Amino acid sequence: MTTGIKAAAWREAYLGGSPEAERQLFARMAVKIMQTQAKNRKAAGGPVVPGFQAKVTFAVDDAELRFLDLPPELRVGFAQPGAVYRTAVRFSNAEGRILSDHEPDLRGAGLRVHVSAAEQHDLLMTSAPVAHARDARQFTEFALATAGGGLGRYLGLGRLLFVLGPAETVRMVRNVQAGRTRAASVATVTYWSRTPITWGAEIAVQYFLRPLATEAASPPAGDPDFLGHEMQRRLAQGDVRFELCVQRFRDERETPIEDAAVDWRSAAAPPEPIAVLTIRSGTPDSPAARELRLNPWNTTDDFRPLGNLNRVRKAAYDASSAHRNRERFITEVPLRNRVASAAMRGLFGLVNRFRPWHRLPTSLALLNLAALRDVLRRDNLIDTEVREAPPQVRPVPAKIEEDKRDFRTPDGSYDDLSEPSMGAVGAAFGRNVPGRANTDEPNPLVVSRELLHRDAFIPATSLNILAAAWIQFQVHDWVVHARHPLGVDDVRVPLPPDVPGWRNTPGGPLEPEMRIGGNISRGIGADGHELLFGNAASHWWDGSEVYGTQPEKARELRDGAKLRLTPEGYLPVDVHGSEITGFNEAWWLGLSGMHTLFAREHNVLVDELRARNPQWTDERLFQTARLIVAALIAKIHTVEWTPAILATEVLDRGMHVNWYGVPAKDWLSRIGLWLTDANALRGIPATVPDHHTAPYSLTEDFVTVYRMHPLIPDDYAFRDAATGGHLRDDTFLDLQGDRADDVLRELGLANTLFSFGTAHPGAITLHNYPKALLHLEREGEIVDLSVVDLVRTRRRGVPRYNDFREALHLPRIERFEDLSQDPETVRRLRAVYRDVDEVDTMVGLFAETPPAGFGFSDTAFRVFILMASRRLQSDRFLTADYRPEIYTQFGLDWIAETSMTALILRHCPELAAVLPASANAFAPWTKP
Repeated sequence: MTTGIKAAAWREAYLGGSPEAERQLFARMAVKIMQTQAKNRKAAGGPVVPGFQAKVTFAVDDAELRFLDLPPELRVGFAQPGAVYRTAVRFSNAEGRILSDHEPDLRGAGLRVHVSAAEQHDLLMTSAPVAHARDARQFTEFALATAGGGLGRYLGLGRLLFVLGPAETVRMVRNVQAGRTRAASVATVTYWSRTPITWGAEIAVQYFLRPLATEAASPPAGDPDFLGHEMQRRLAQGDVRFELCVQRFRDERETPIEDAAVDWRSAAAPPEPIAVLTIRSGTPDSPAARELRLNPWNTTDDFRPLGNLNRVRKAAYDASSAHRNRERFITEVPLRNRVASAAMRGLFGLVNRFRPWHRLPTSLALLNLAALRDVLRRDNLIDTEVREAPPQVRPVPAKIEEDKRDFRTPDGSYDDLSEPSMGAVGAAFGRNVPGRANTDEPNPLVVSRELLHRDAFIPATSLNILAAAWIQFQVHDWVVHARHPLGVDDVRVPLPPDVPGWRNTPGGPLEPEMRIGGNISRGIGADGHELLFGNAASHWWDGSEVYGTQPEKARELRDGAKLRLTPEGYLPVDVHGSEITGFNEAWWLGLSGMHTLFAREHNVLVDELRARNPQWTDERLFQTARLIVAALIAKIHTVEWTPAILATEVLDRGMHVNWYGVPAKDWLSRIGLWLTDANALRGIPATVPDHHTAPYSLTEDFVTVYRMHPLIPDDYAFRDAATGGHLRDDTFLDLQGDRADDVLRELGLANTLFSFGTAHPGAITLHNYPKALLHLEREGEIVDLSVVDLVRTRRRGVPRYNDFREALHLPRIERFEDLSQDPETVRRLRAVYRDVDEVDTMVGLFAETPPAGFGFSDTAFRVFILMASRRLQSDRFLTADYRPEIYTQFGLDWIAETSMTALILRHCPELAAVLPASANAFAPWTKP
């Protein structure tokens, strides 16, 4: 594939056949580079160091690079005759371990040429004229194989014989051995780029630094850092100078672009001096220059790196640098875990053909779920984000500000410090199963009427309405699809013949179709055909429904360090009567109560933190309180809401292990996890971030399985918490929109929570969709939310139910009777759908008989077990940065000691008689 510059004689070819295929290969290779760092760290017993050139021997930040009188064709960009630039210089040993300077090794030199505040150029070189690796694959496999030293290095080289072949393995080993020397001075070594770059539009070159010093040096015995000391002594006597030279590309045989193992030194490519680098006499070693993160892609288009070995360096060097600086992490998995987990996957894959996981004994069921989660992590994390391919040049990345390291940002950026935009507002929804184009048949209005409409309320008797309010409260934090206003890009649903018309706007005319505001697309994905949608919330579990997702919104909600509340402790309202909070769409009394409760919790935390830290600013108080509240929400959902809606011993134990780890007395589980997943022994907050097989995002399939509108009752009875006496009756429509605030203030938070706590939500099943949501007025339009749910799922490319099941490693259903045992439901399914493969995913999830104790289907649960732990495991604020330095020890203790019940009783102590301290707040409360 050409670069697009027709005049150029050189060409680039992408591994895997395309830039995107190569990018995916490079992403995996970057992980292998981090694994080399982990092996080196383990061997050395110290901190993580750079994957390459780990030991800096000497560095300066104010050397001078002066260009000579260049031929016209080399006068490109900053390379102009007589131009002078301040240049940082860093010399290092090539090993990925910190070793004595007396050890034989390659030596490295790196330059950062400062042209302006916005333009710098990084030049990287090594003391061998040719690379040992021909391409990126050889480069990463050799680095991983030889990391750590000792016996592991020899075992790794043995593995390379099978991975790369004997001839290439032997060639690389010989090349490296020949290049390793015992250098006497970094000032007398020649340093080669070994890979080419462009020089303007048409020319490609390799470059090298050759010393102008000739004075020999004798390494002193016993000084492991003599190279740096020798350079200091040399500079005490005078300047140290190098000549920067280039060699031009001539042809693919003698000067290839993609094969880095070919030596460019030939008569066809003579060296051309272009500049002189001077390190001035008396220049001291610079700590700042030692810490430079050099990357050849820190440059401009005129000097773009060429060849796949250069292209992998962007991902590999960035990963290595981020790993070293605790901005990217790798989970070290013991060999016994890899072997045992593979065996478990095979074993339970066989067992599950005859017996599902939920019909196994508890301990075996837990191991079965762990094996299933491994399979789902391997196969069902699909990245849809359009990513940079091929690599592009860039300015030197700015240093990350401390507040972005220590606190959550409003839009979710910088949660992953190595990829700041990951999971931020606007990031694309990923997938758990491959997307698929859907038709609009059968008519979603018919599907809804025949299979979803509530004939009579079907209660979920193991839960209370707080559980319904809670999940909506959470979903608004997790997933929001932006949509066009009605009339801009409508989805048009034709009405069945027996429906005379639909009024799409309040007071509007009857129309022959239902119009639904279309979702705002981000365009086409990397595959060239999938339509992508961005999340209007951040993908992180960060409490954004309370705190907002934009800086201006966050500021509007604050009163100093606290959230704005009325003197009576309620959310303020705007001129339209809507309560002011982070996200107030689809608003009703249940959300009003949740938002009020957690706004009060934030303000109590601010007072507690201020009392302990009187010197703190309002900003630090606010941000720390937010961290605590967000983590508390995640903990409550993990260990309380989830075991309430999936009411089995297996899930109760599993979710507690997710957060707390395995109890010390549960020796059987400890042995099992020690063998299969040692990292799970401690609980996710005690681990490090791990995105597994794809960058973190929530998914379109995740949105689908959390369509739980049947939880909402149509009718509500409110009672006095102290006496149980009847106060009032309302329908859902009486409690939604701007009416919610009036009702909450009239009833009071305690009576509202009590009334919800003692009443049941609806069951998540067919024929139980709330009547109030079938003709709902919101934001100037009238919608049937059941139809909207069906249409949205289809339009977002979520496969139909049978394909969805198969992609999640479940058997396909063959008959409608496999989906429901109710004859009337089967009759209606047959009347609506031509065959079982046409059944909508949401319909199938509602129709499926769930495992005993479950509030939703086993198919939906597949996405749940994959994504529930992922939301914790990917988030550094819930893993590596879940520590006293970020939260304070007080904050961690507060989270540990606070349950949903304790939270309610803290703000409504009068509920103690009906909500025992040991009770799950999402299970039905006792009545006075």
